[in-house]
Amino acid sequence: MLRLEELEAHLGVPGADTAAAAARLDDDEAVPDVAIAALEEFGLHRYYVPVEHGGRLRDYESAVALVRAVAGRDLTVAIAHGKTFLGAVCVWVAGDARQAGRIAADVADGRPVSWGLTERAHGSDLVSGEVTATEATEATDGVRLDGEKWLINNATRGEVVCVLARSDPEGGPRGFSLYLLDRRRLARGSFEPLPKVRTIGIRGADISGFRLHGAVVHPEDDRVGARGQGLETVLKSLQLTRTLCSALSLGAADHALRETVRFAEARVLHGRALVDLPAAARTLAECYADHLLDEAFSIVATRSIHALPGEMSVLSAAVKFFVPVSTEALLARLRRLLGARAWLRDVAPDDLDGSVPATGAGSFGTVERDHRIVALFDGNTVVNLNSLISQFPALVRAHRRPAAPADGLRPATDLSHPLPAADHSGLRLLSGSGASLLHALDEAVDRTARIAADTPTPGLAATARAVDRLRHRARDLITRLSLPLTPPDVPAEAFVLAEQLTRVLAGAAATGLWLGSRECVGPGSATWSDGAWLLAALDRVAGSPHDGAGDEDGDRALDAAYATLLSELRAQVRDGRLTSLLPARLAGAA
Repeated sequence: MLRLEELEAHLGVPGADTAAAAARLDDDEAVPDVAIAALEEFGLHRYYVPVEHGGRLRDYESAVALVRAVAGRDLTVAIAHGKTFLGAVCVWVAGDARQAGRIAADVADGRPVSWGLTERAHGSDLVSGEVTATEATEATDGVRLDGEKWLINNATRGEVVCVLARSDPEGGPRGFSLYLLDRRRLARGSFEPLPKVRTIGIRGADISGFRLHGAVVHPEDDRVGARGQGLETVLKSLQLTRTLCSALSLGAADHALRETVRFAEARVLHGRALVDLPAAARTLAECYADHLLDEAFSIVATRSIHALPGEMSVLSAAVKFFVPVSTEALLARLRRLLGARAWLRDVAPDDLDGSVPATGAGSFGTVERDHRIVALFDGNTVVNLNSLISQFPALVRAHRRPAAPADGLRPATDLSHPLPAADHSGLRLLSGSGASLLHALDEAVDRTARIAADTPTPGLAATARAVDRLRHRARDLITRLSLPLTPPDVPAEAFVLAEQLTRVLAGAAATGLWLGSRECVGPGSATWSDGAWLLAALDRVAGSPHDGAGDEDGDRALDAAYATLLSELRAQVRDGRLTSLLPARLAGAA
């Protein structure tokens, strides 16, 4: 979180003028150039380039933290700026050294890079793409690109575009290739920007498209990876971008939780602050537990890019589905708690007497509106569930009998363990070993039981039972994944099971993170030492942690866990700290 604190210090405390400017830009649907320039001054764009190519991207965990900080201030800014990583990622995964150096130099110079994947008639169905790549003819020395890409972020502003094109007229899995298209080197008229598409959220982002009219690229220098490997490269690259999208959701939740806590502490009903009323207190605590669960899943999945690259086909799809959907539900619950205040754009939620000038500071509604797009990025919820469904047979085979988790699970879950350098060549389209997080549940049950026995407290005892409950749920789920699957006629039940799988994986990630990092993070933290955050998180995905009705000890332990979380949440907001499992100070922190 050190990089996050450095960025916060650089950006400074958001003031009334900042909120007012953001509101005006939103009204005008204008690109937030001033905010983007501040990120460029910090050098955020250099964190999109791996260190081996001259950038600062040493670990993806730091990149997620930085994007989260920006998203916690303004999702439009985070999305508009972060798109450059998405545009360049295929080069990091499959490009040669010369291409990597070329793109790294462009990014270092602050040139936006875009990713031309989707088309108007096909959306996420990339294999149906109609943009063509025609090999050299008597009239053309290079590869000619023709067709239209649509709903592309930074399509107009991007000076370099990575384009997926049909290089074999028959199409198919090996019928597409990737090409780097540098607009500065194209013939006049061969690249036609399309008008900005008006959107309900992220109104200032450059969401548009382009038409290619015989845009000529070099068949070797501009092709990323081998001919016909475009779809494979895209699918592997999506394993990185889908995981990093969790940063956008975490930032949105950070923002919303801060606003709601401030309102709940200022609002008085029946002679008491709203935050002290039982129903409101429990809502806030449960939303915070959801947020910490999302964060834990994001941390483990992000560290797994380095530690467990061969399992990212499972983890990336799961985290990309789970975290945005969970955050959408969290935002909806907080909106109901805010009531009318959630709908006021020019009034801050905690301005209860009208003493604060109208500035556009009441941004909860904007955050909730803008966040809805995150679930659509890099494959919508159905696409990601379908990706998991396609791996059901491999998961069943891998988890049919107990197996030891991969060695990489420790660095994925132990925050004190150094991460190995990211090896993108280790990414796979299918995980033959399944998910180490699930393989580790037997050991996790034993370890939590020993911890509870060594330090006998109601909270740790309840946590141990919750982990055991999660293990049983995982075992039952794996047996139910053996469905007859004949795509595209996938039964509705499979999507239900895939969603349940994301919940189990999220719970397993939280369990692994708590076990792996409690000794380096936990001392002195009530949320860590007594298992409070894990107990509440598992309650959110696996139900009540006690064994059955009438377990008063289990009920009291869970209530105590939520009370501890609410106390920590209020303290973090009051002290200007990030609403997080990990210590991090925001700009202007006390």
